[in-house]
Amino acid sequence: MLNDIELIGSFSPDIVDDYTKAKSYVRDIPTQALVFVRSFTHQVTSLLAAKKSVKFTSPNLYDRIEQLNRLRLIDVPTTRALHRLRSDGNRGAHPEKYHLTQVQLVTLAEKTIRNILSLIEILYPKYHRKPVPEYKFQAFDSYAGRELCYQAVMHNDPQAQYLVGLSLKSKALMQQEQEQSLDKSEQKSESESSFKQATYWFKLASAQHQQALFEYGVALLHGYSGSKNAVKGEQIIAQAAEAGVIEAKALLGFFYLVGSEHFDLDMDLAAKWLEQAALAENAEAMSNLGVLYYQQQDLSNAFEWINKAAQAGYPHAQYHLALMLNNGDGCDVDANASEHWLAEAAEQGQLDAMFTRAQHMLNDDSGLGIDTSLAERYLRDVIKFGQNVPAMIELSVALADGVLGRIDVVESASLLKLAKQDANDQQTAIIDPIWHSLQIQIENVIGLSPSAEELKSLQHAQHILT
Repeated sequence: MLNDIELIGSFSPDIVDDYTKAKSYVRDIPTQALVFVRSFTHQVTSLLAAKKSVKFTSPNLYDRIEQLNRLRLIDVPTTRALHRLRSDGNRGAHPEKYHLTQVQLVTLAEKTIRNILSLIEILYPKYHRKPVPEYKFQAFDSYAGRELCYQAVMHNDPQAQYLVGLSLKSKALMQQEQEQSLDKSEQKSESESSFKQATYWFKLASAQHQQALFEYGVALLHGYSGSKNAVKGEQIIAQAAEAGVIEAKALLGFFYLVGSEHFDLDMDLAAKWLEQAALAENAEAMSNLGVLYYQQQDLSNAFEWINKAAQAGYPHAQYHLALMLNNGDGCDVDANASEHWLAEAAEQGQLDAMFTRAQHMLNDDSGLGIDTSLAERYLRDVIKFGQNVPAMIELSVALADGVLGRIDVVESASLLKLAKQDANDQQTAIIDPIWHSLQIQIENVIGLSPSAEELKSLQHAQHILT
């Protein structure tokens, strides 16, 4: 009986390497496993197209899947399976933007490997005109991580050093996000240590490894080792862009788009680098290229690129696409499609989308599905990760009014107090009447002679608002 790797190899030798690497990195470097999942999905679409001598009209993976679907080369279940792999693969590039913990990333990577096998089981009889061979799944292990560390240290292998650095960076970003959600007075040392270790390995590999060179530039730019050196970091990123690193091209284009420490605004150069990265399927570059066109009031091209980035799974583009569809910027107004993309972006952790979606669910019965528990979760995440004053106000009002199925004046008062600490003048003007209204609400309820336990809570809330 075959094992799962042999099954993939029997389907096509062209995809077995990506599958093997993806599976081997699941436990130790799940972000890298997901990157290989995306590469695997690309390879599968190429195999399916070559089988029928189809030439793709776009390098974008979303477009390729849709082209296969339109030509009826794949059915609906296959289309959905490929899109699911594409979407999960995107998460490997920017795990911090999806607010995933290391445990969640490992779980996602493991699930994605299973999804690959489910896809192959669907495709095998159609591609080879014979049943799927019997096979047995071999359990995941942590050998890859140990082997990488050995190669990085004992053999000074730049690829291994780069991957060790990448694993440490991913770990540091998630530690940093967790630390930022804690009390501001707490010491934040775990992420700092991980960032420093990541920088060490990127620097060590940078002389021979262009991706590591880019990551070293990013480390200098953001001060992973403790102090920032933006100018040197940007110069190194530009060097990596010239060497062909797609992520570096995307970031260099962004520098020219907004201006930076070393690079002045230059829309022509911004367009040059962003286009190169966008055509190589970098979703962030697609999105920023759309922003560039939007700033130039070329709304048709702005919509095209932001739509491509959204379809590629980039949550910030999904949010901006929702705004464009709502306003009719470069497209027809489509409220339903706008709400759909708002929901997509919110589900992927885009904070602006989460806040807006929560508002729609709490205040607009015409929204795409009313789910007060989801609205509450979104508001709490926006507060946790973004320290967002309007979200604090929104949740406070919902708790005071019983919109969430319960009334909690103590937390409502606590949220208003927290909001007032960070509010600007405009936000303070909104908070003050709500504050006064909550005080009156509490006084009125106290006047109704509540139970001893209720009275204690009401007095606590009164004290908060004093």
